[in-house]
Amino acid sequence: MGSDSNFLAPILQGERRAIAKAITLLESTRADHRAQADALLTELLPHTGKSFRLGISGVPGVGKSTFIETLGLALIAKGHRVAVLAIDPSSSVSGGSILGDKTRMEHLSVHPRAYIRPSPASGTLGGVAAKTREAMLVCEAAGYDVVIVETVGVGQSEIAVAGMTDMFVLMQLPNAGDDLQAIKKGVMELADLVVINKADIDPDAATRARAQITSALRILGQHGHPDHAHHDAALWHPEVLQLSALKGDGVEDFWATVLRFRTLQERSGRLAARRKHQALAWMWERIESGLKQAFRQNAAVQAMLPQLTKDVEQGKVAASTAARQLLDAMNPNGERDAGHPGAA
Repeated sequence: MGSDSNFLAPILQGERRAIAKAITLLESTRADHRAQADALLTELLPHTGKSFRLGISGVPGVGKSTFIETLGLALIAKGHRVAVLAIDPSSSVSGGSILGDKTRMEHLSVHPRAYIRPSPASGTLGGVAAKTREAMLVCEAAGYDVVIVETVGVGQSEIAVAGMTDMFVLMQLPNAGDDLQAIKKGVMELADLVVINKADIDPDAATRARAQITSALRILGQHGHPDHAHHDAALWHPEVLQLSALKGDGVEDFWATVLRFRTLQERSGRLAARRKHQALAWMWERIESGLKQAFRQNAAVQAMLPQLTKDVEQGKVAASTAARQLLDAMNPNGERDAGHPGAA
């Protein structure tokens, strides 16, 4: 599969088969494919960055797929082109996607102005981030102006998605348990917008949940998250909305809120700054991943690792000493930078 302009042109024209082939190439771990993928990304880059990147997370059953389909169809009706990158948990047996979001967004998945790509998580958070970030660039180059990244809210994946999108939306259920259950500090700190779905089932519970979460976001803004502090009208402050994705109630309000967020962030320069920060963080993430892979593949390290592992487990060698010896084995010329954690 080449990465020359013959391959680039159909992507820029929005040909679905070319988009799918490009993402498959980017997902490959083969060294020759990786080189082709890097060349393709370099060619795509000038055509990226024009979309709005929306991250959506929430526990299984909160109604993310229904909401994304309803939102996607509403956006297409407004003239947008929508790409959905759905990160599914992987089956430990087959490695395949468990939830199969594409089958659950049956109307959106067949729409000519939409593109849905489910990606099994494959057990590695870095792998998810790698595949999804790069797939996002392909979709942007292909002319999709709204890219939605969906993940199951089961922990660290939320941090990964918040770190690659312009706006992070957390979906909640009206009856999420007690106050503490509904207000998970770590995730709440990431949220730019909290959406309480299925509000039609129990309106009173939805109203209570909205009040509790709004209060919690205020407290978080005052203690620890300066961007969320309520003292500057020119800055975005996280909000809480109620809606019913199944009935389509509140979806227009949701998109109006997203546009308000985008306008404020662009006007203050925070959207551009967020993307720059994300790009640099992504570069260092890839460097660390590459260094770890090179370390494990190093012949001298492989020769020493089994014995040193046993010695550390049995308490014969301190973990820090073993780490230093292995790092020295990888770099026998002693060129390790004095500021490296293992150089002490």
